Amino acid sequence: MSELSSKQCVPCRGGVPPLRGEEVTKLENQLTGWKVVNEHHLQKSYSFKDFREAQAFVSRVGGLAEEQGHHPDICFGWGRAEITIWTHKIDGLTESDFILAAKIDDI
Repeated sequence: MSELSSKQCVPCRGGVPPLRGEEVTKLENQLTGWKVVNEHHLQKSYSFKDFREAQAFVSRVGGLAEEQGHHPDICFGWGRAEITIWTHKIDGLTESDFILAAKIDDI
């Protein structure tokens, strides 16, 4: 379990600026395989042996998202799932996005 995955997501109420520059880089370096896209969102693809495994993974991610109160965009199909995370309230990244990414990797 990483330091990030041991934290809890905190609901964003808005009114805070999205993370930029060194703040993003520092948190990104604590993740494996996640891409920061335009300092706006995180994205990662996962591969599975079949549809059933992909669906089970997506279901576990959905349960985690509900538990954390932070919901990623999920696209999946036969043998694959793609997760995209950002904080909609501020249209950018917060620490909670990186926390959720780390927790997803722990699944």
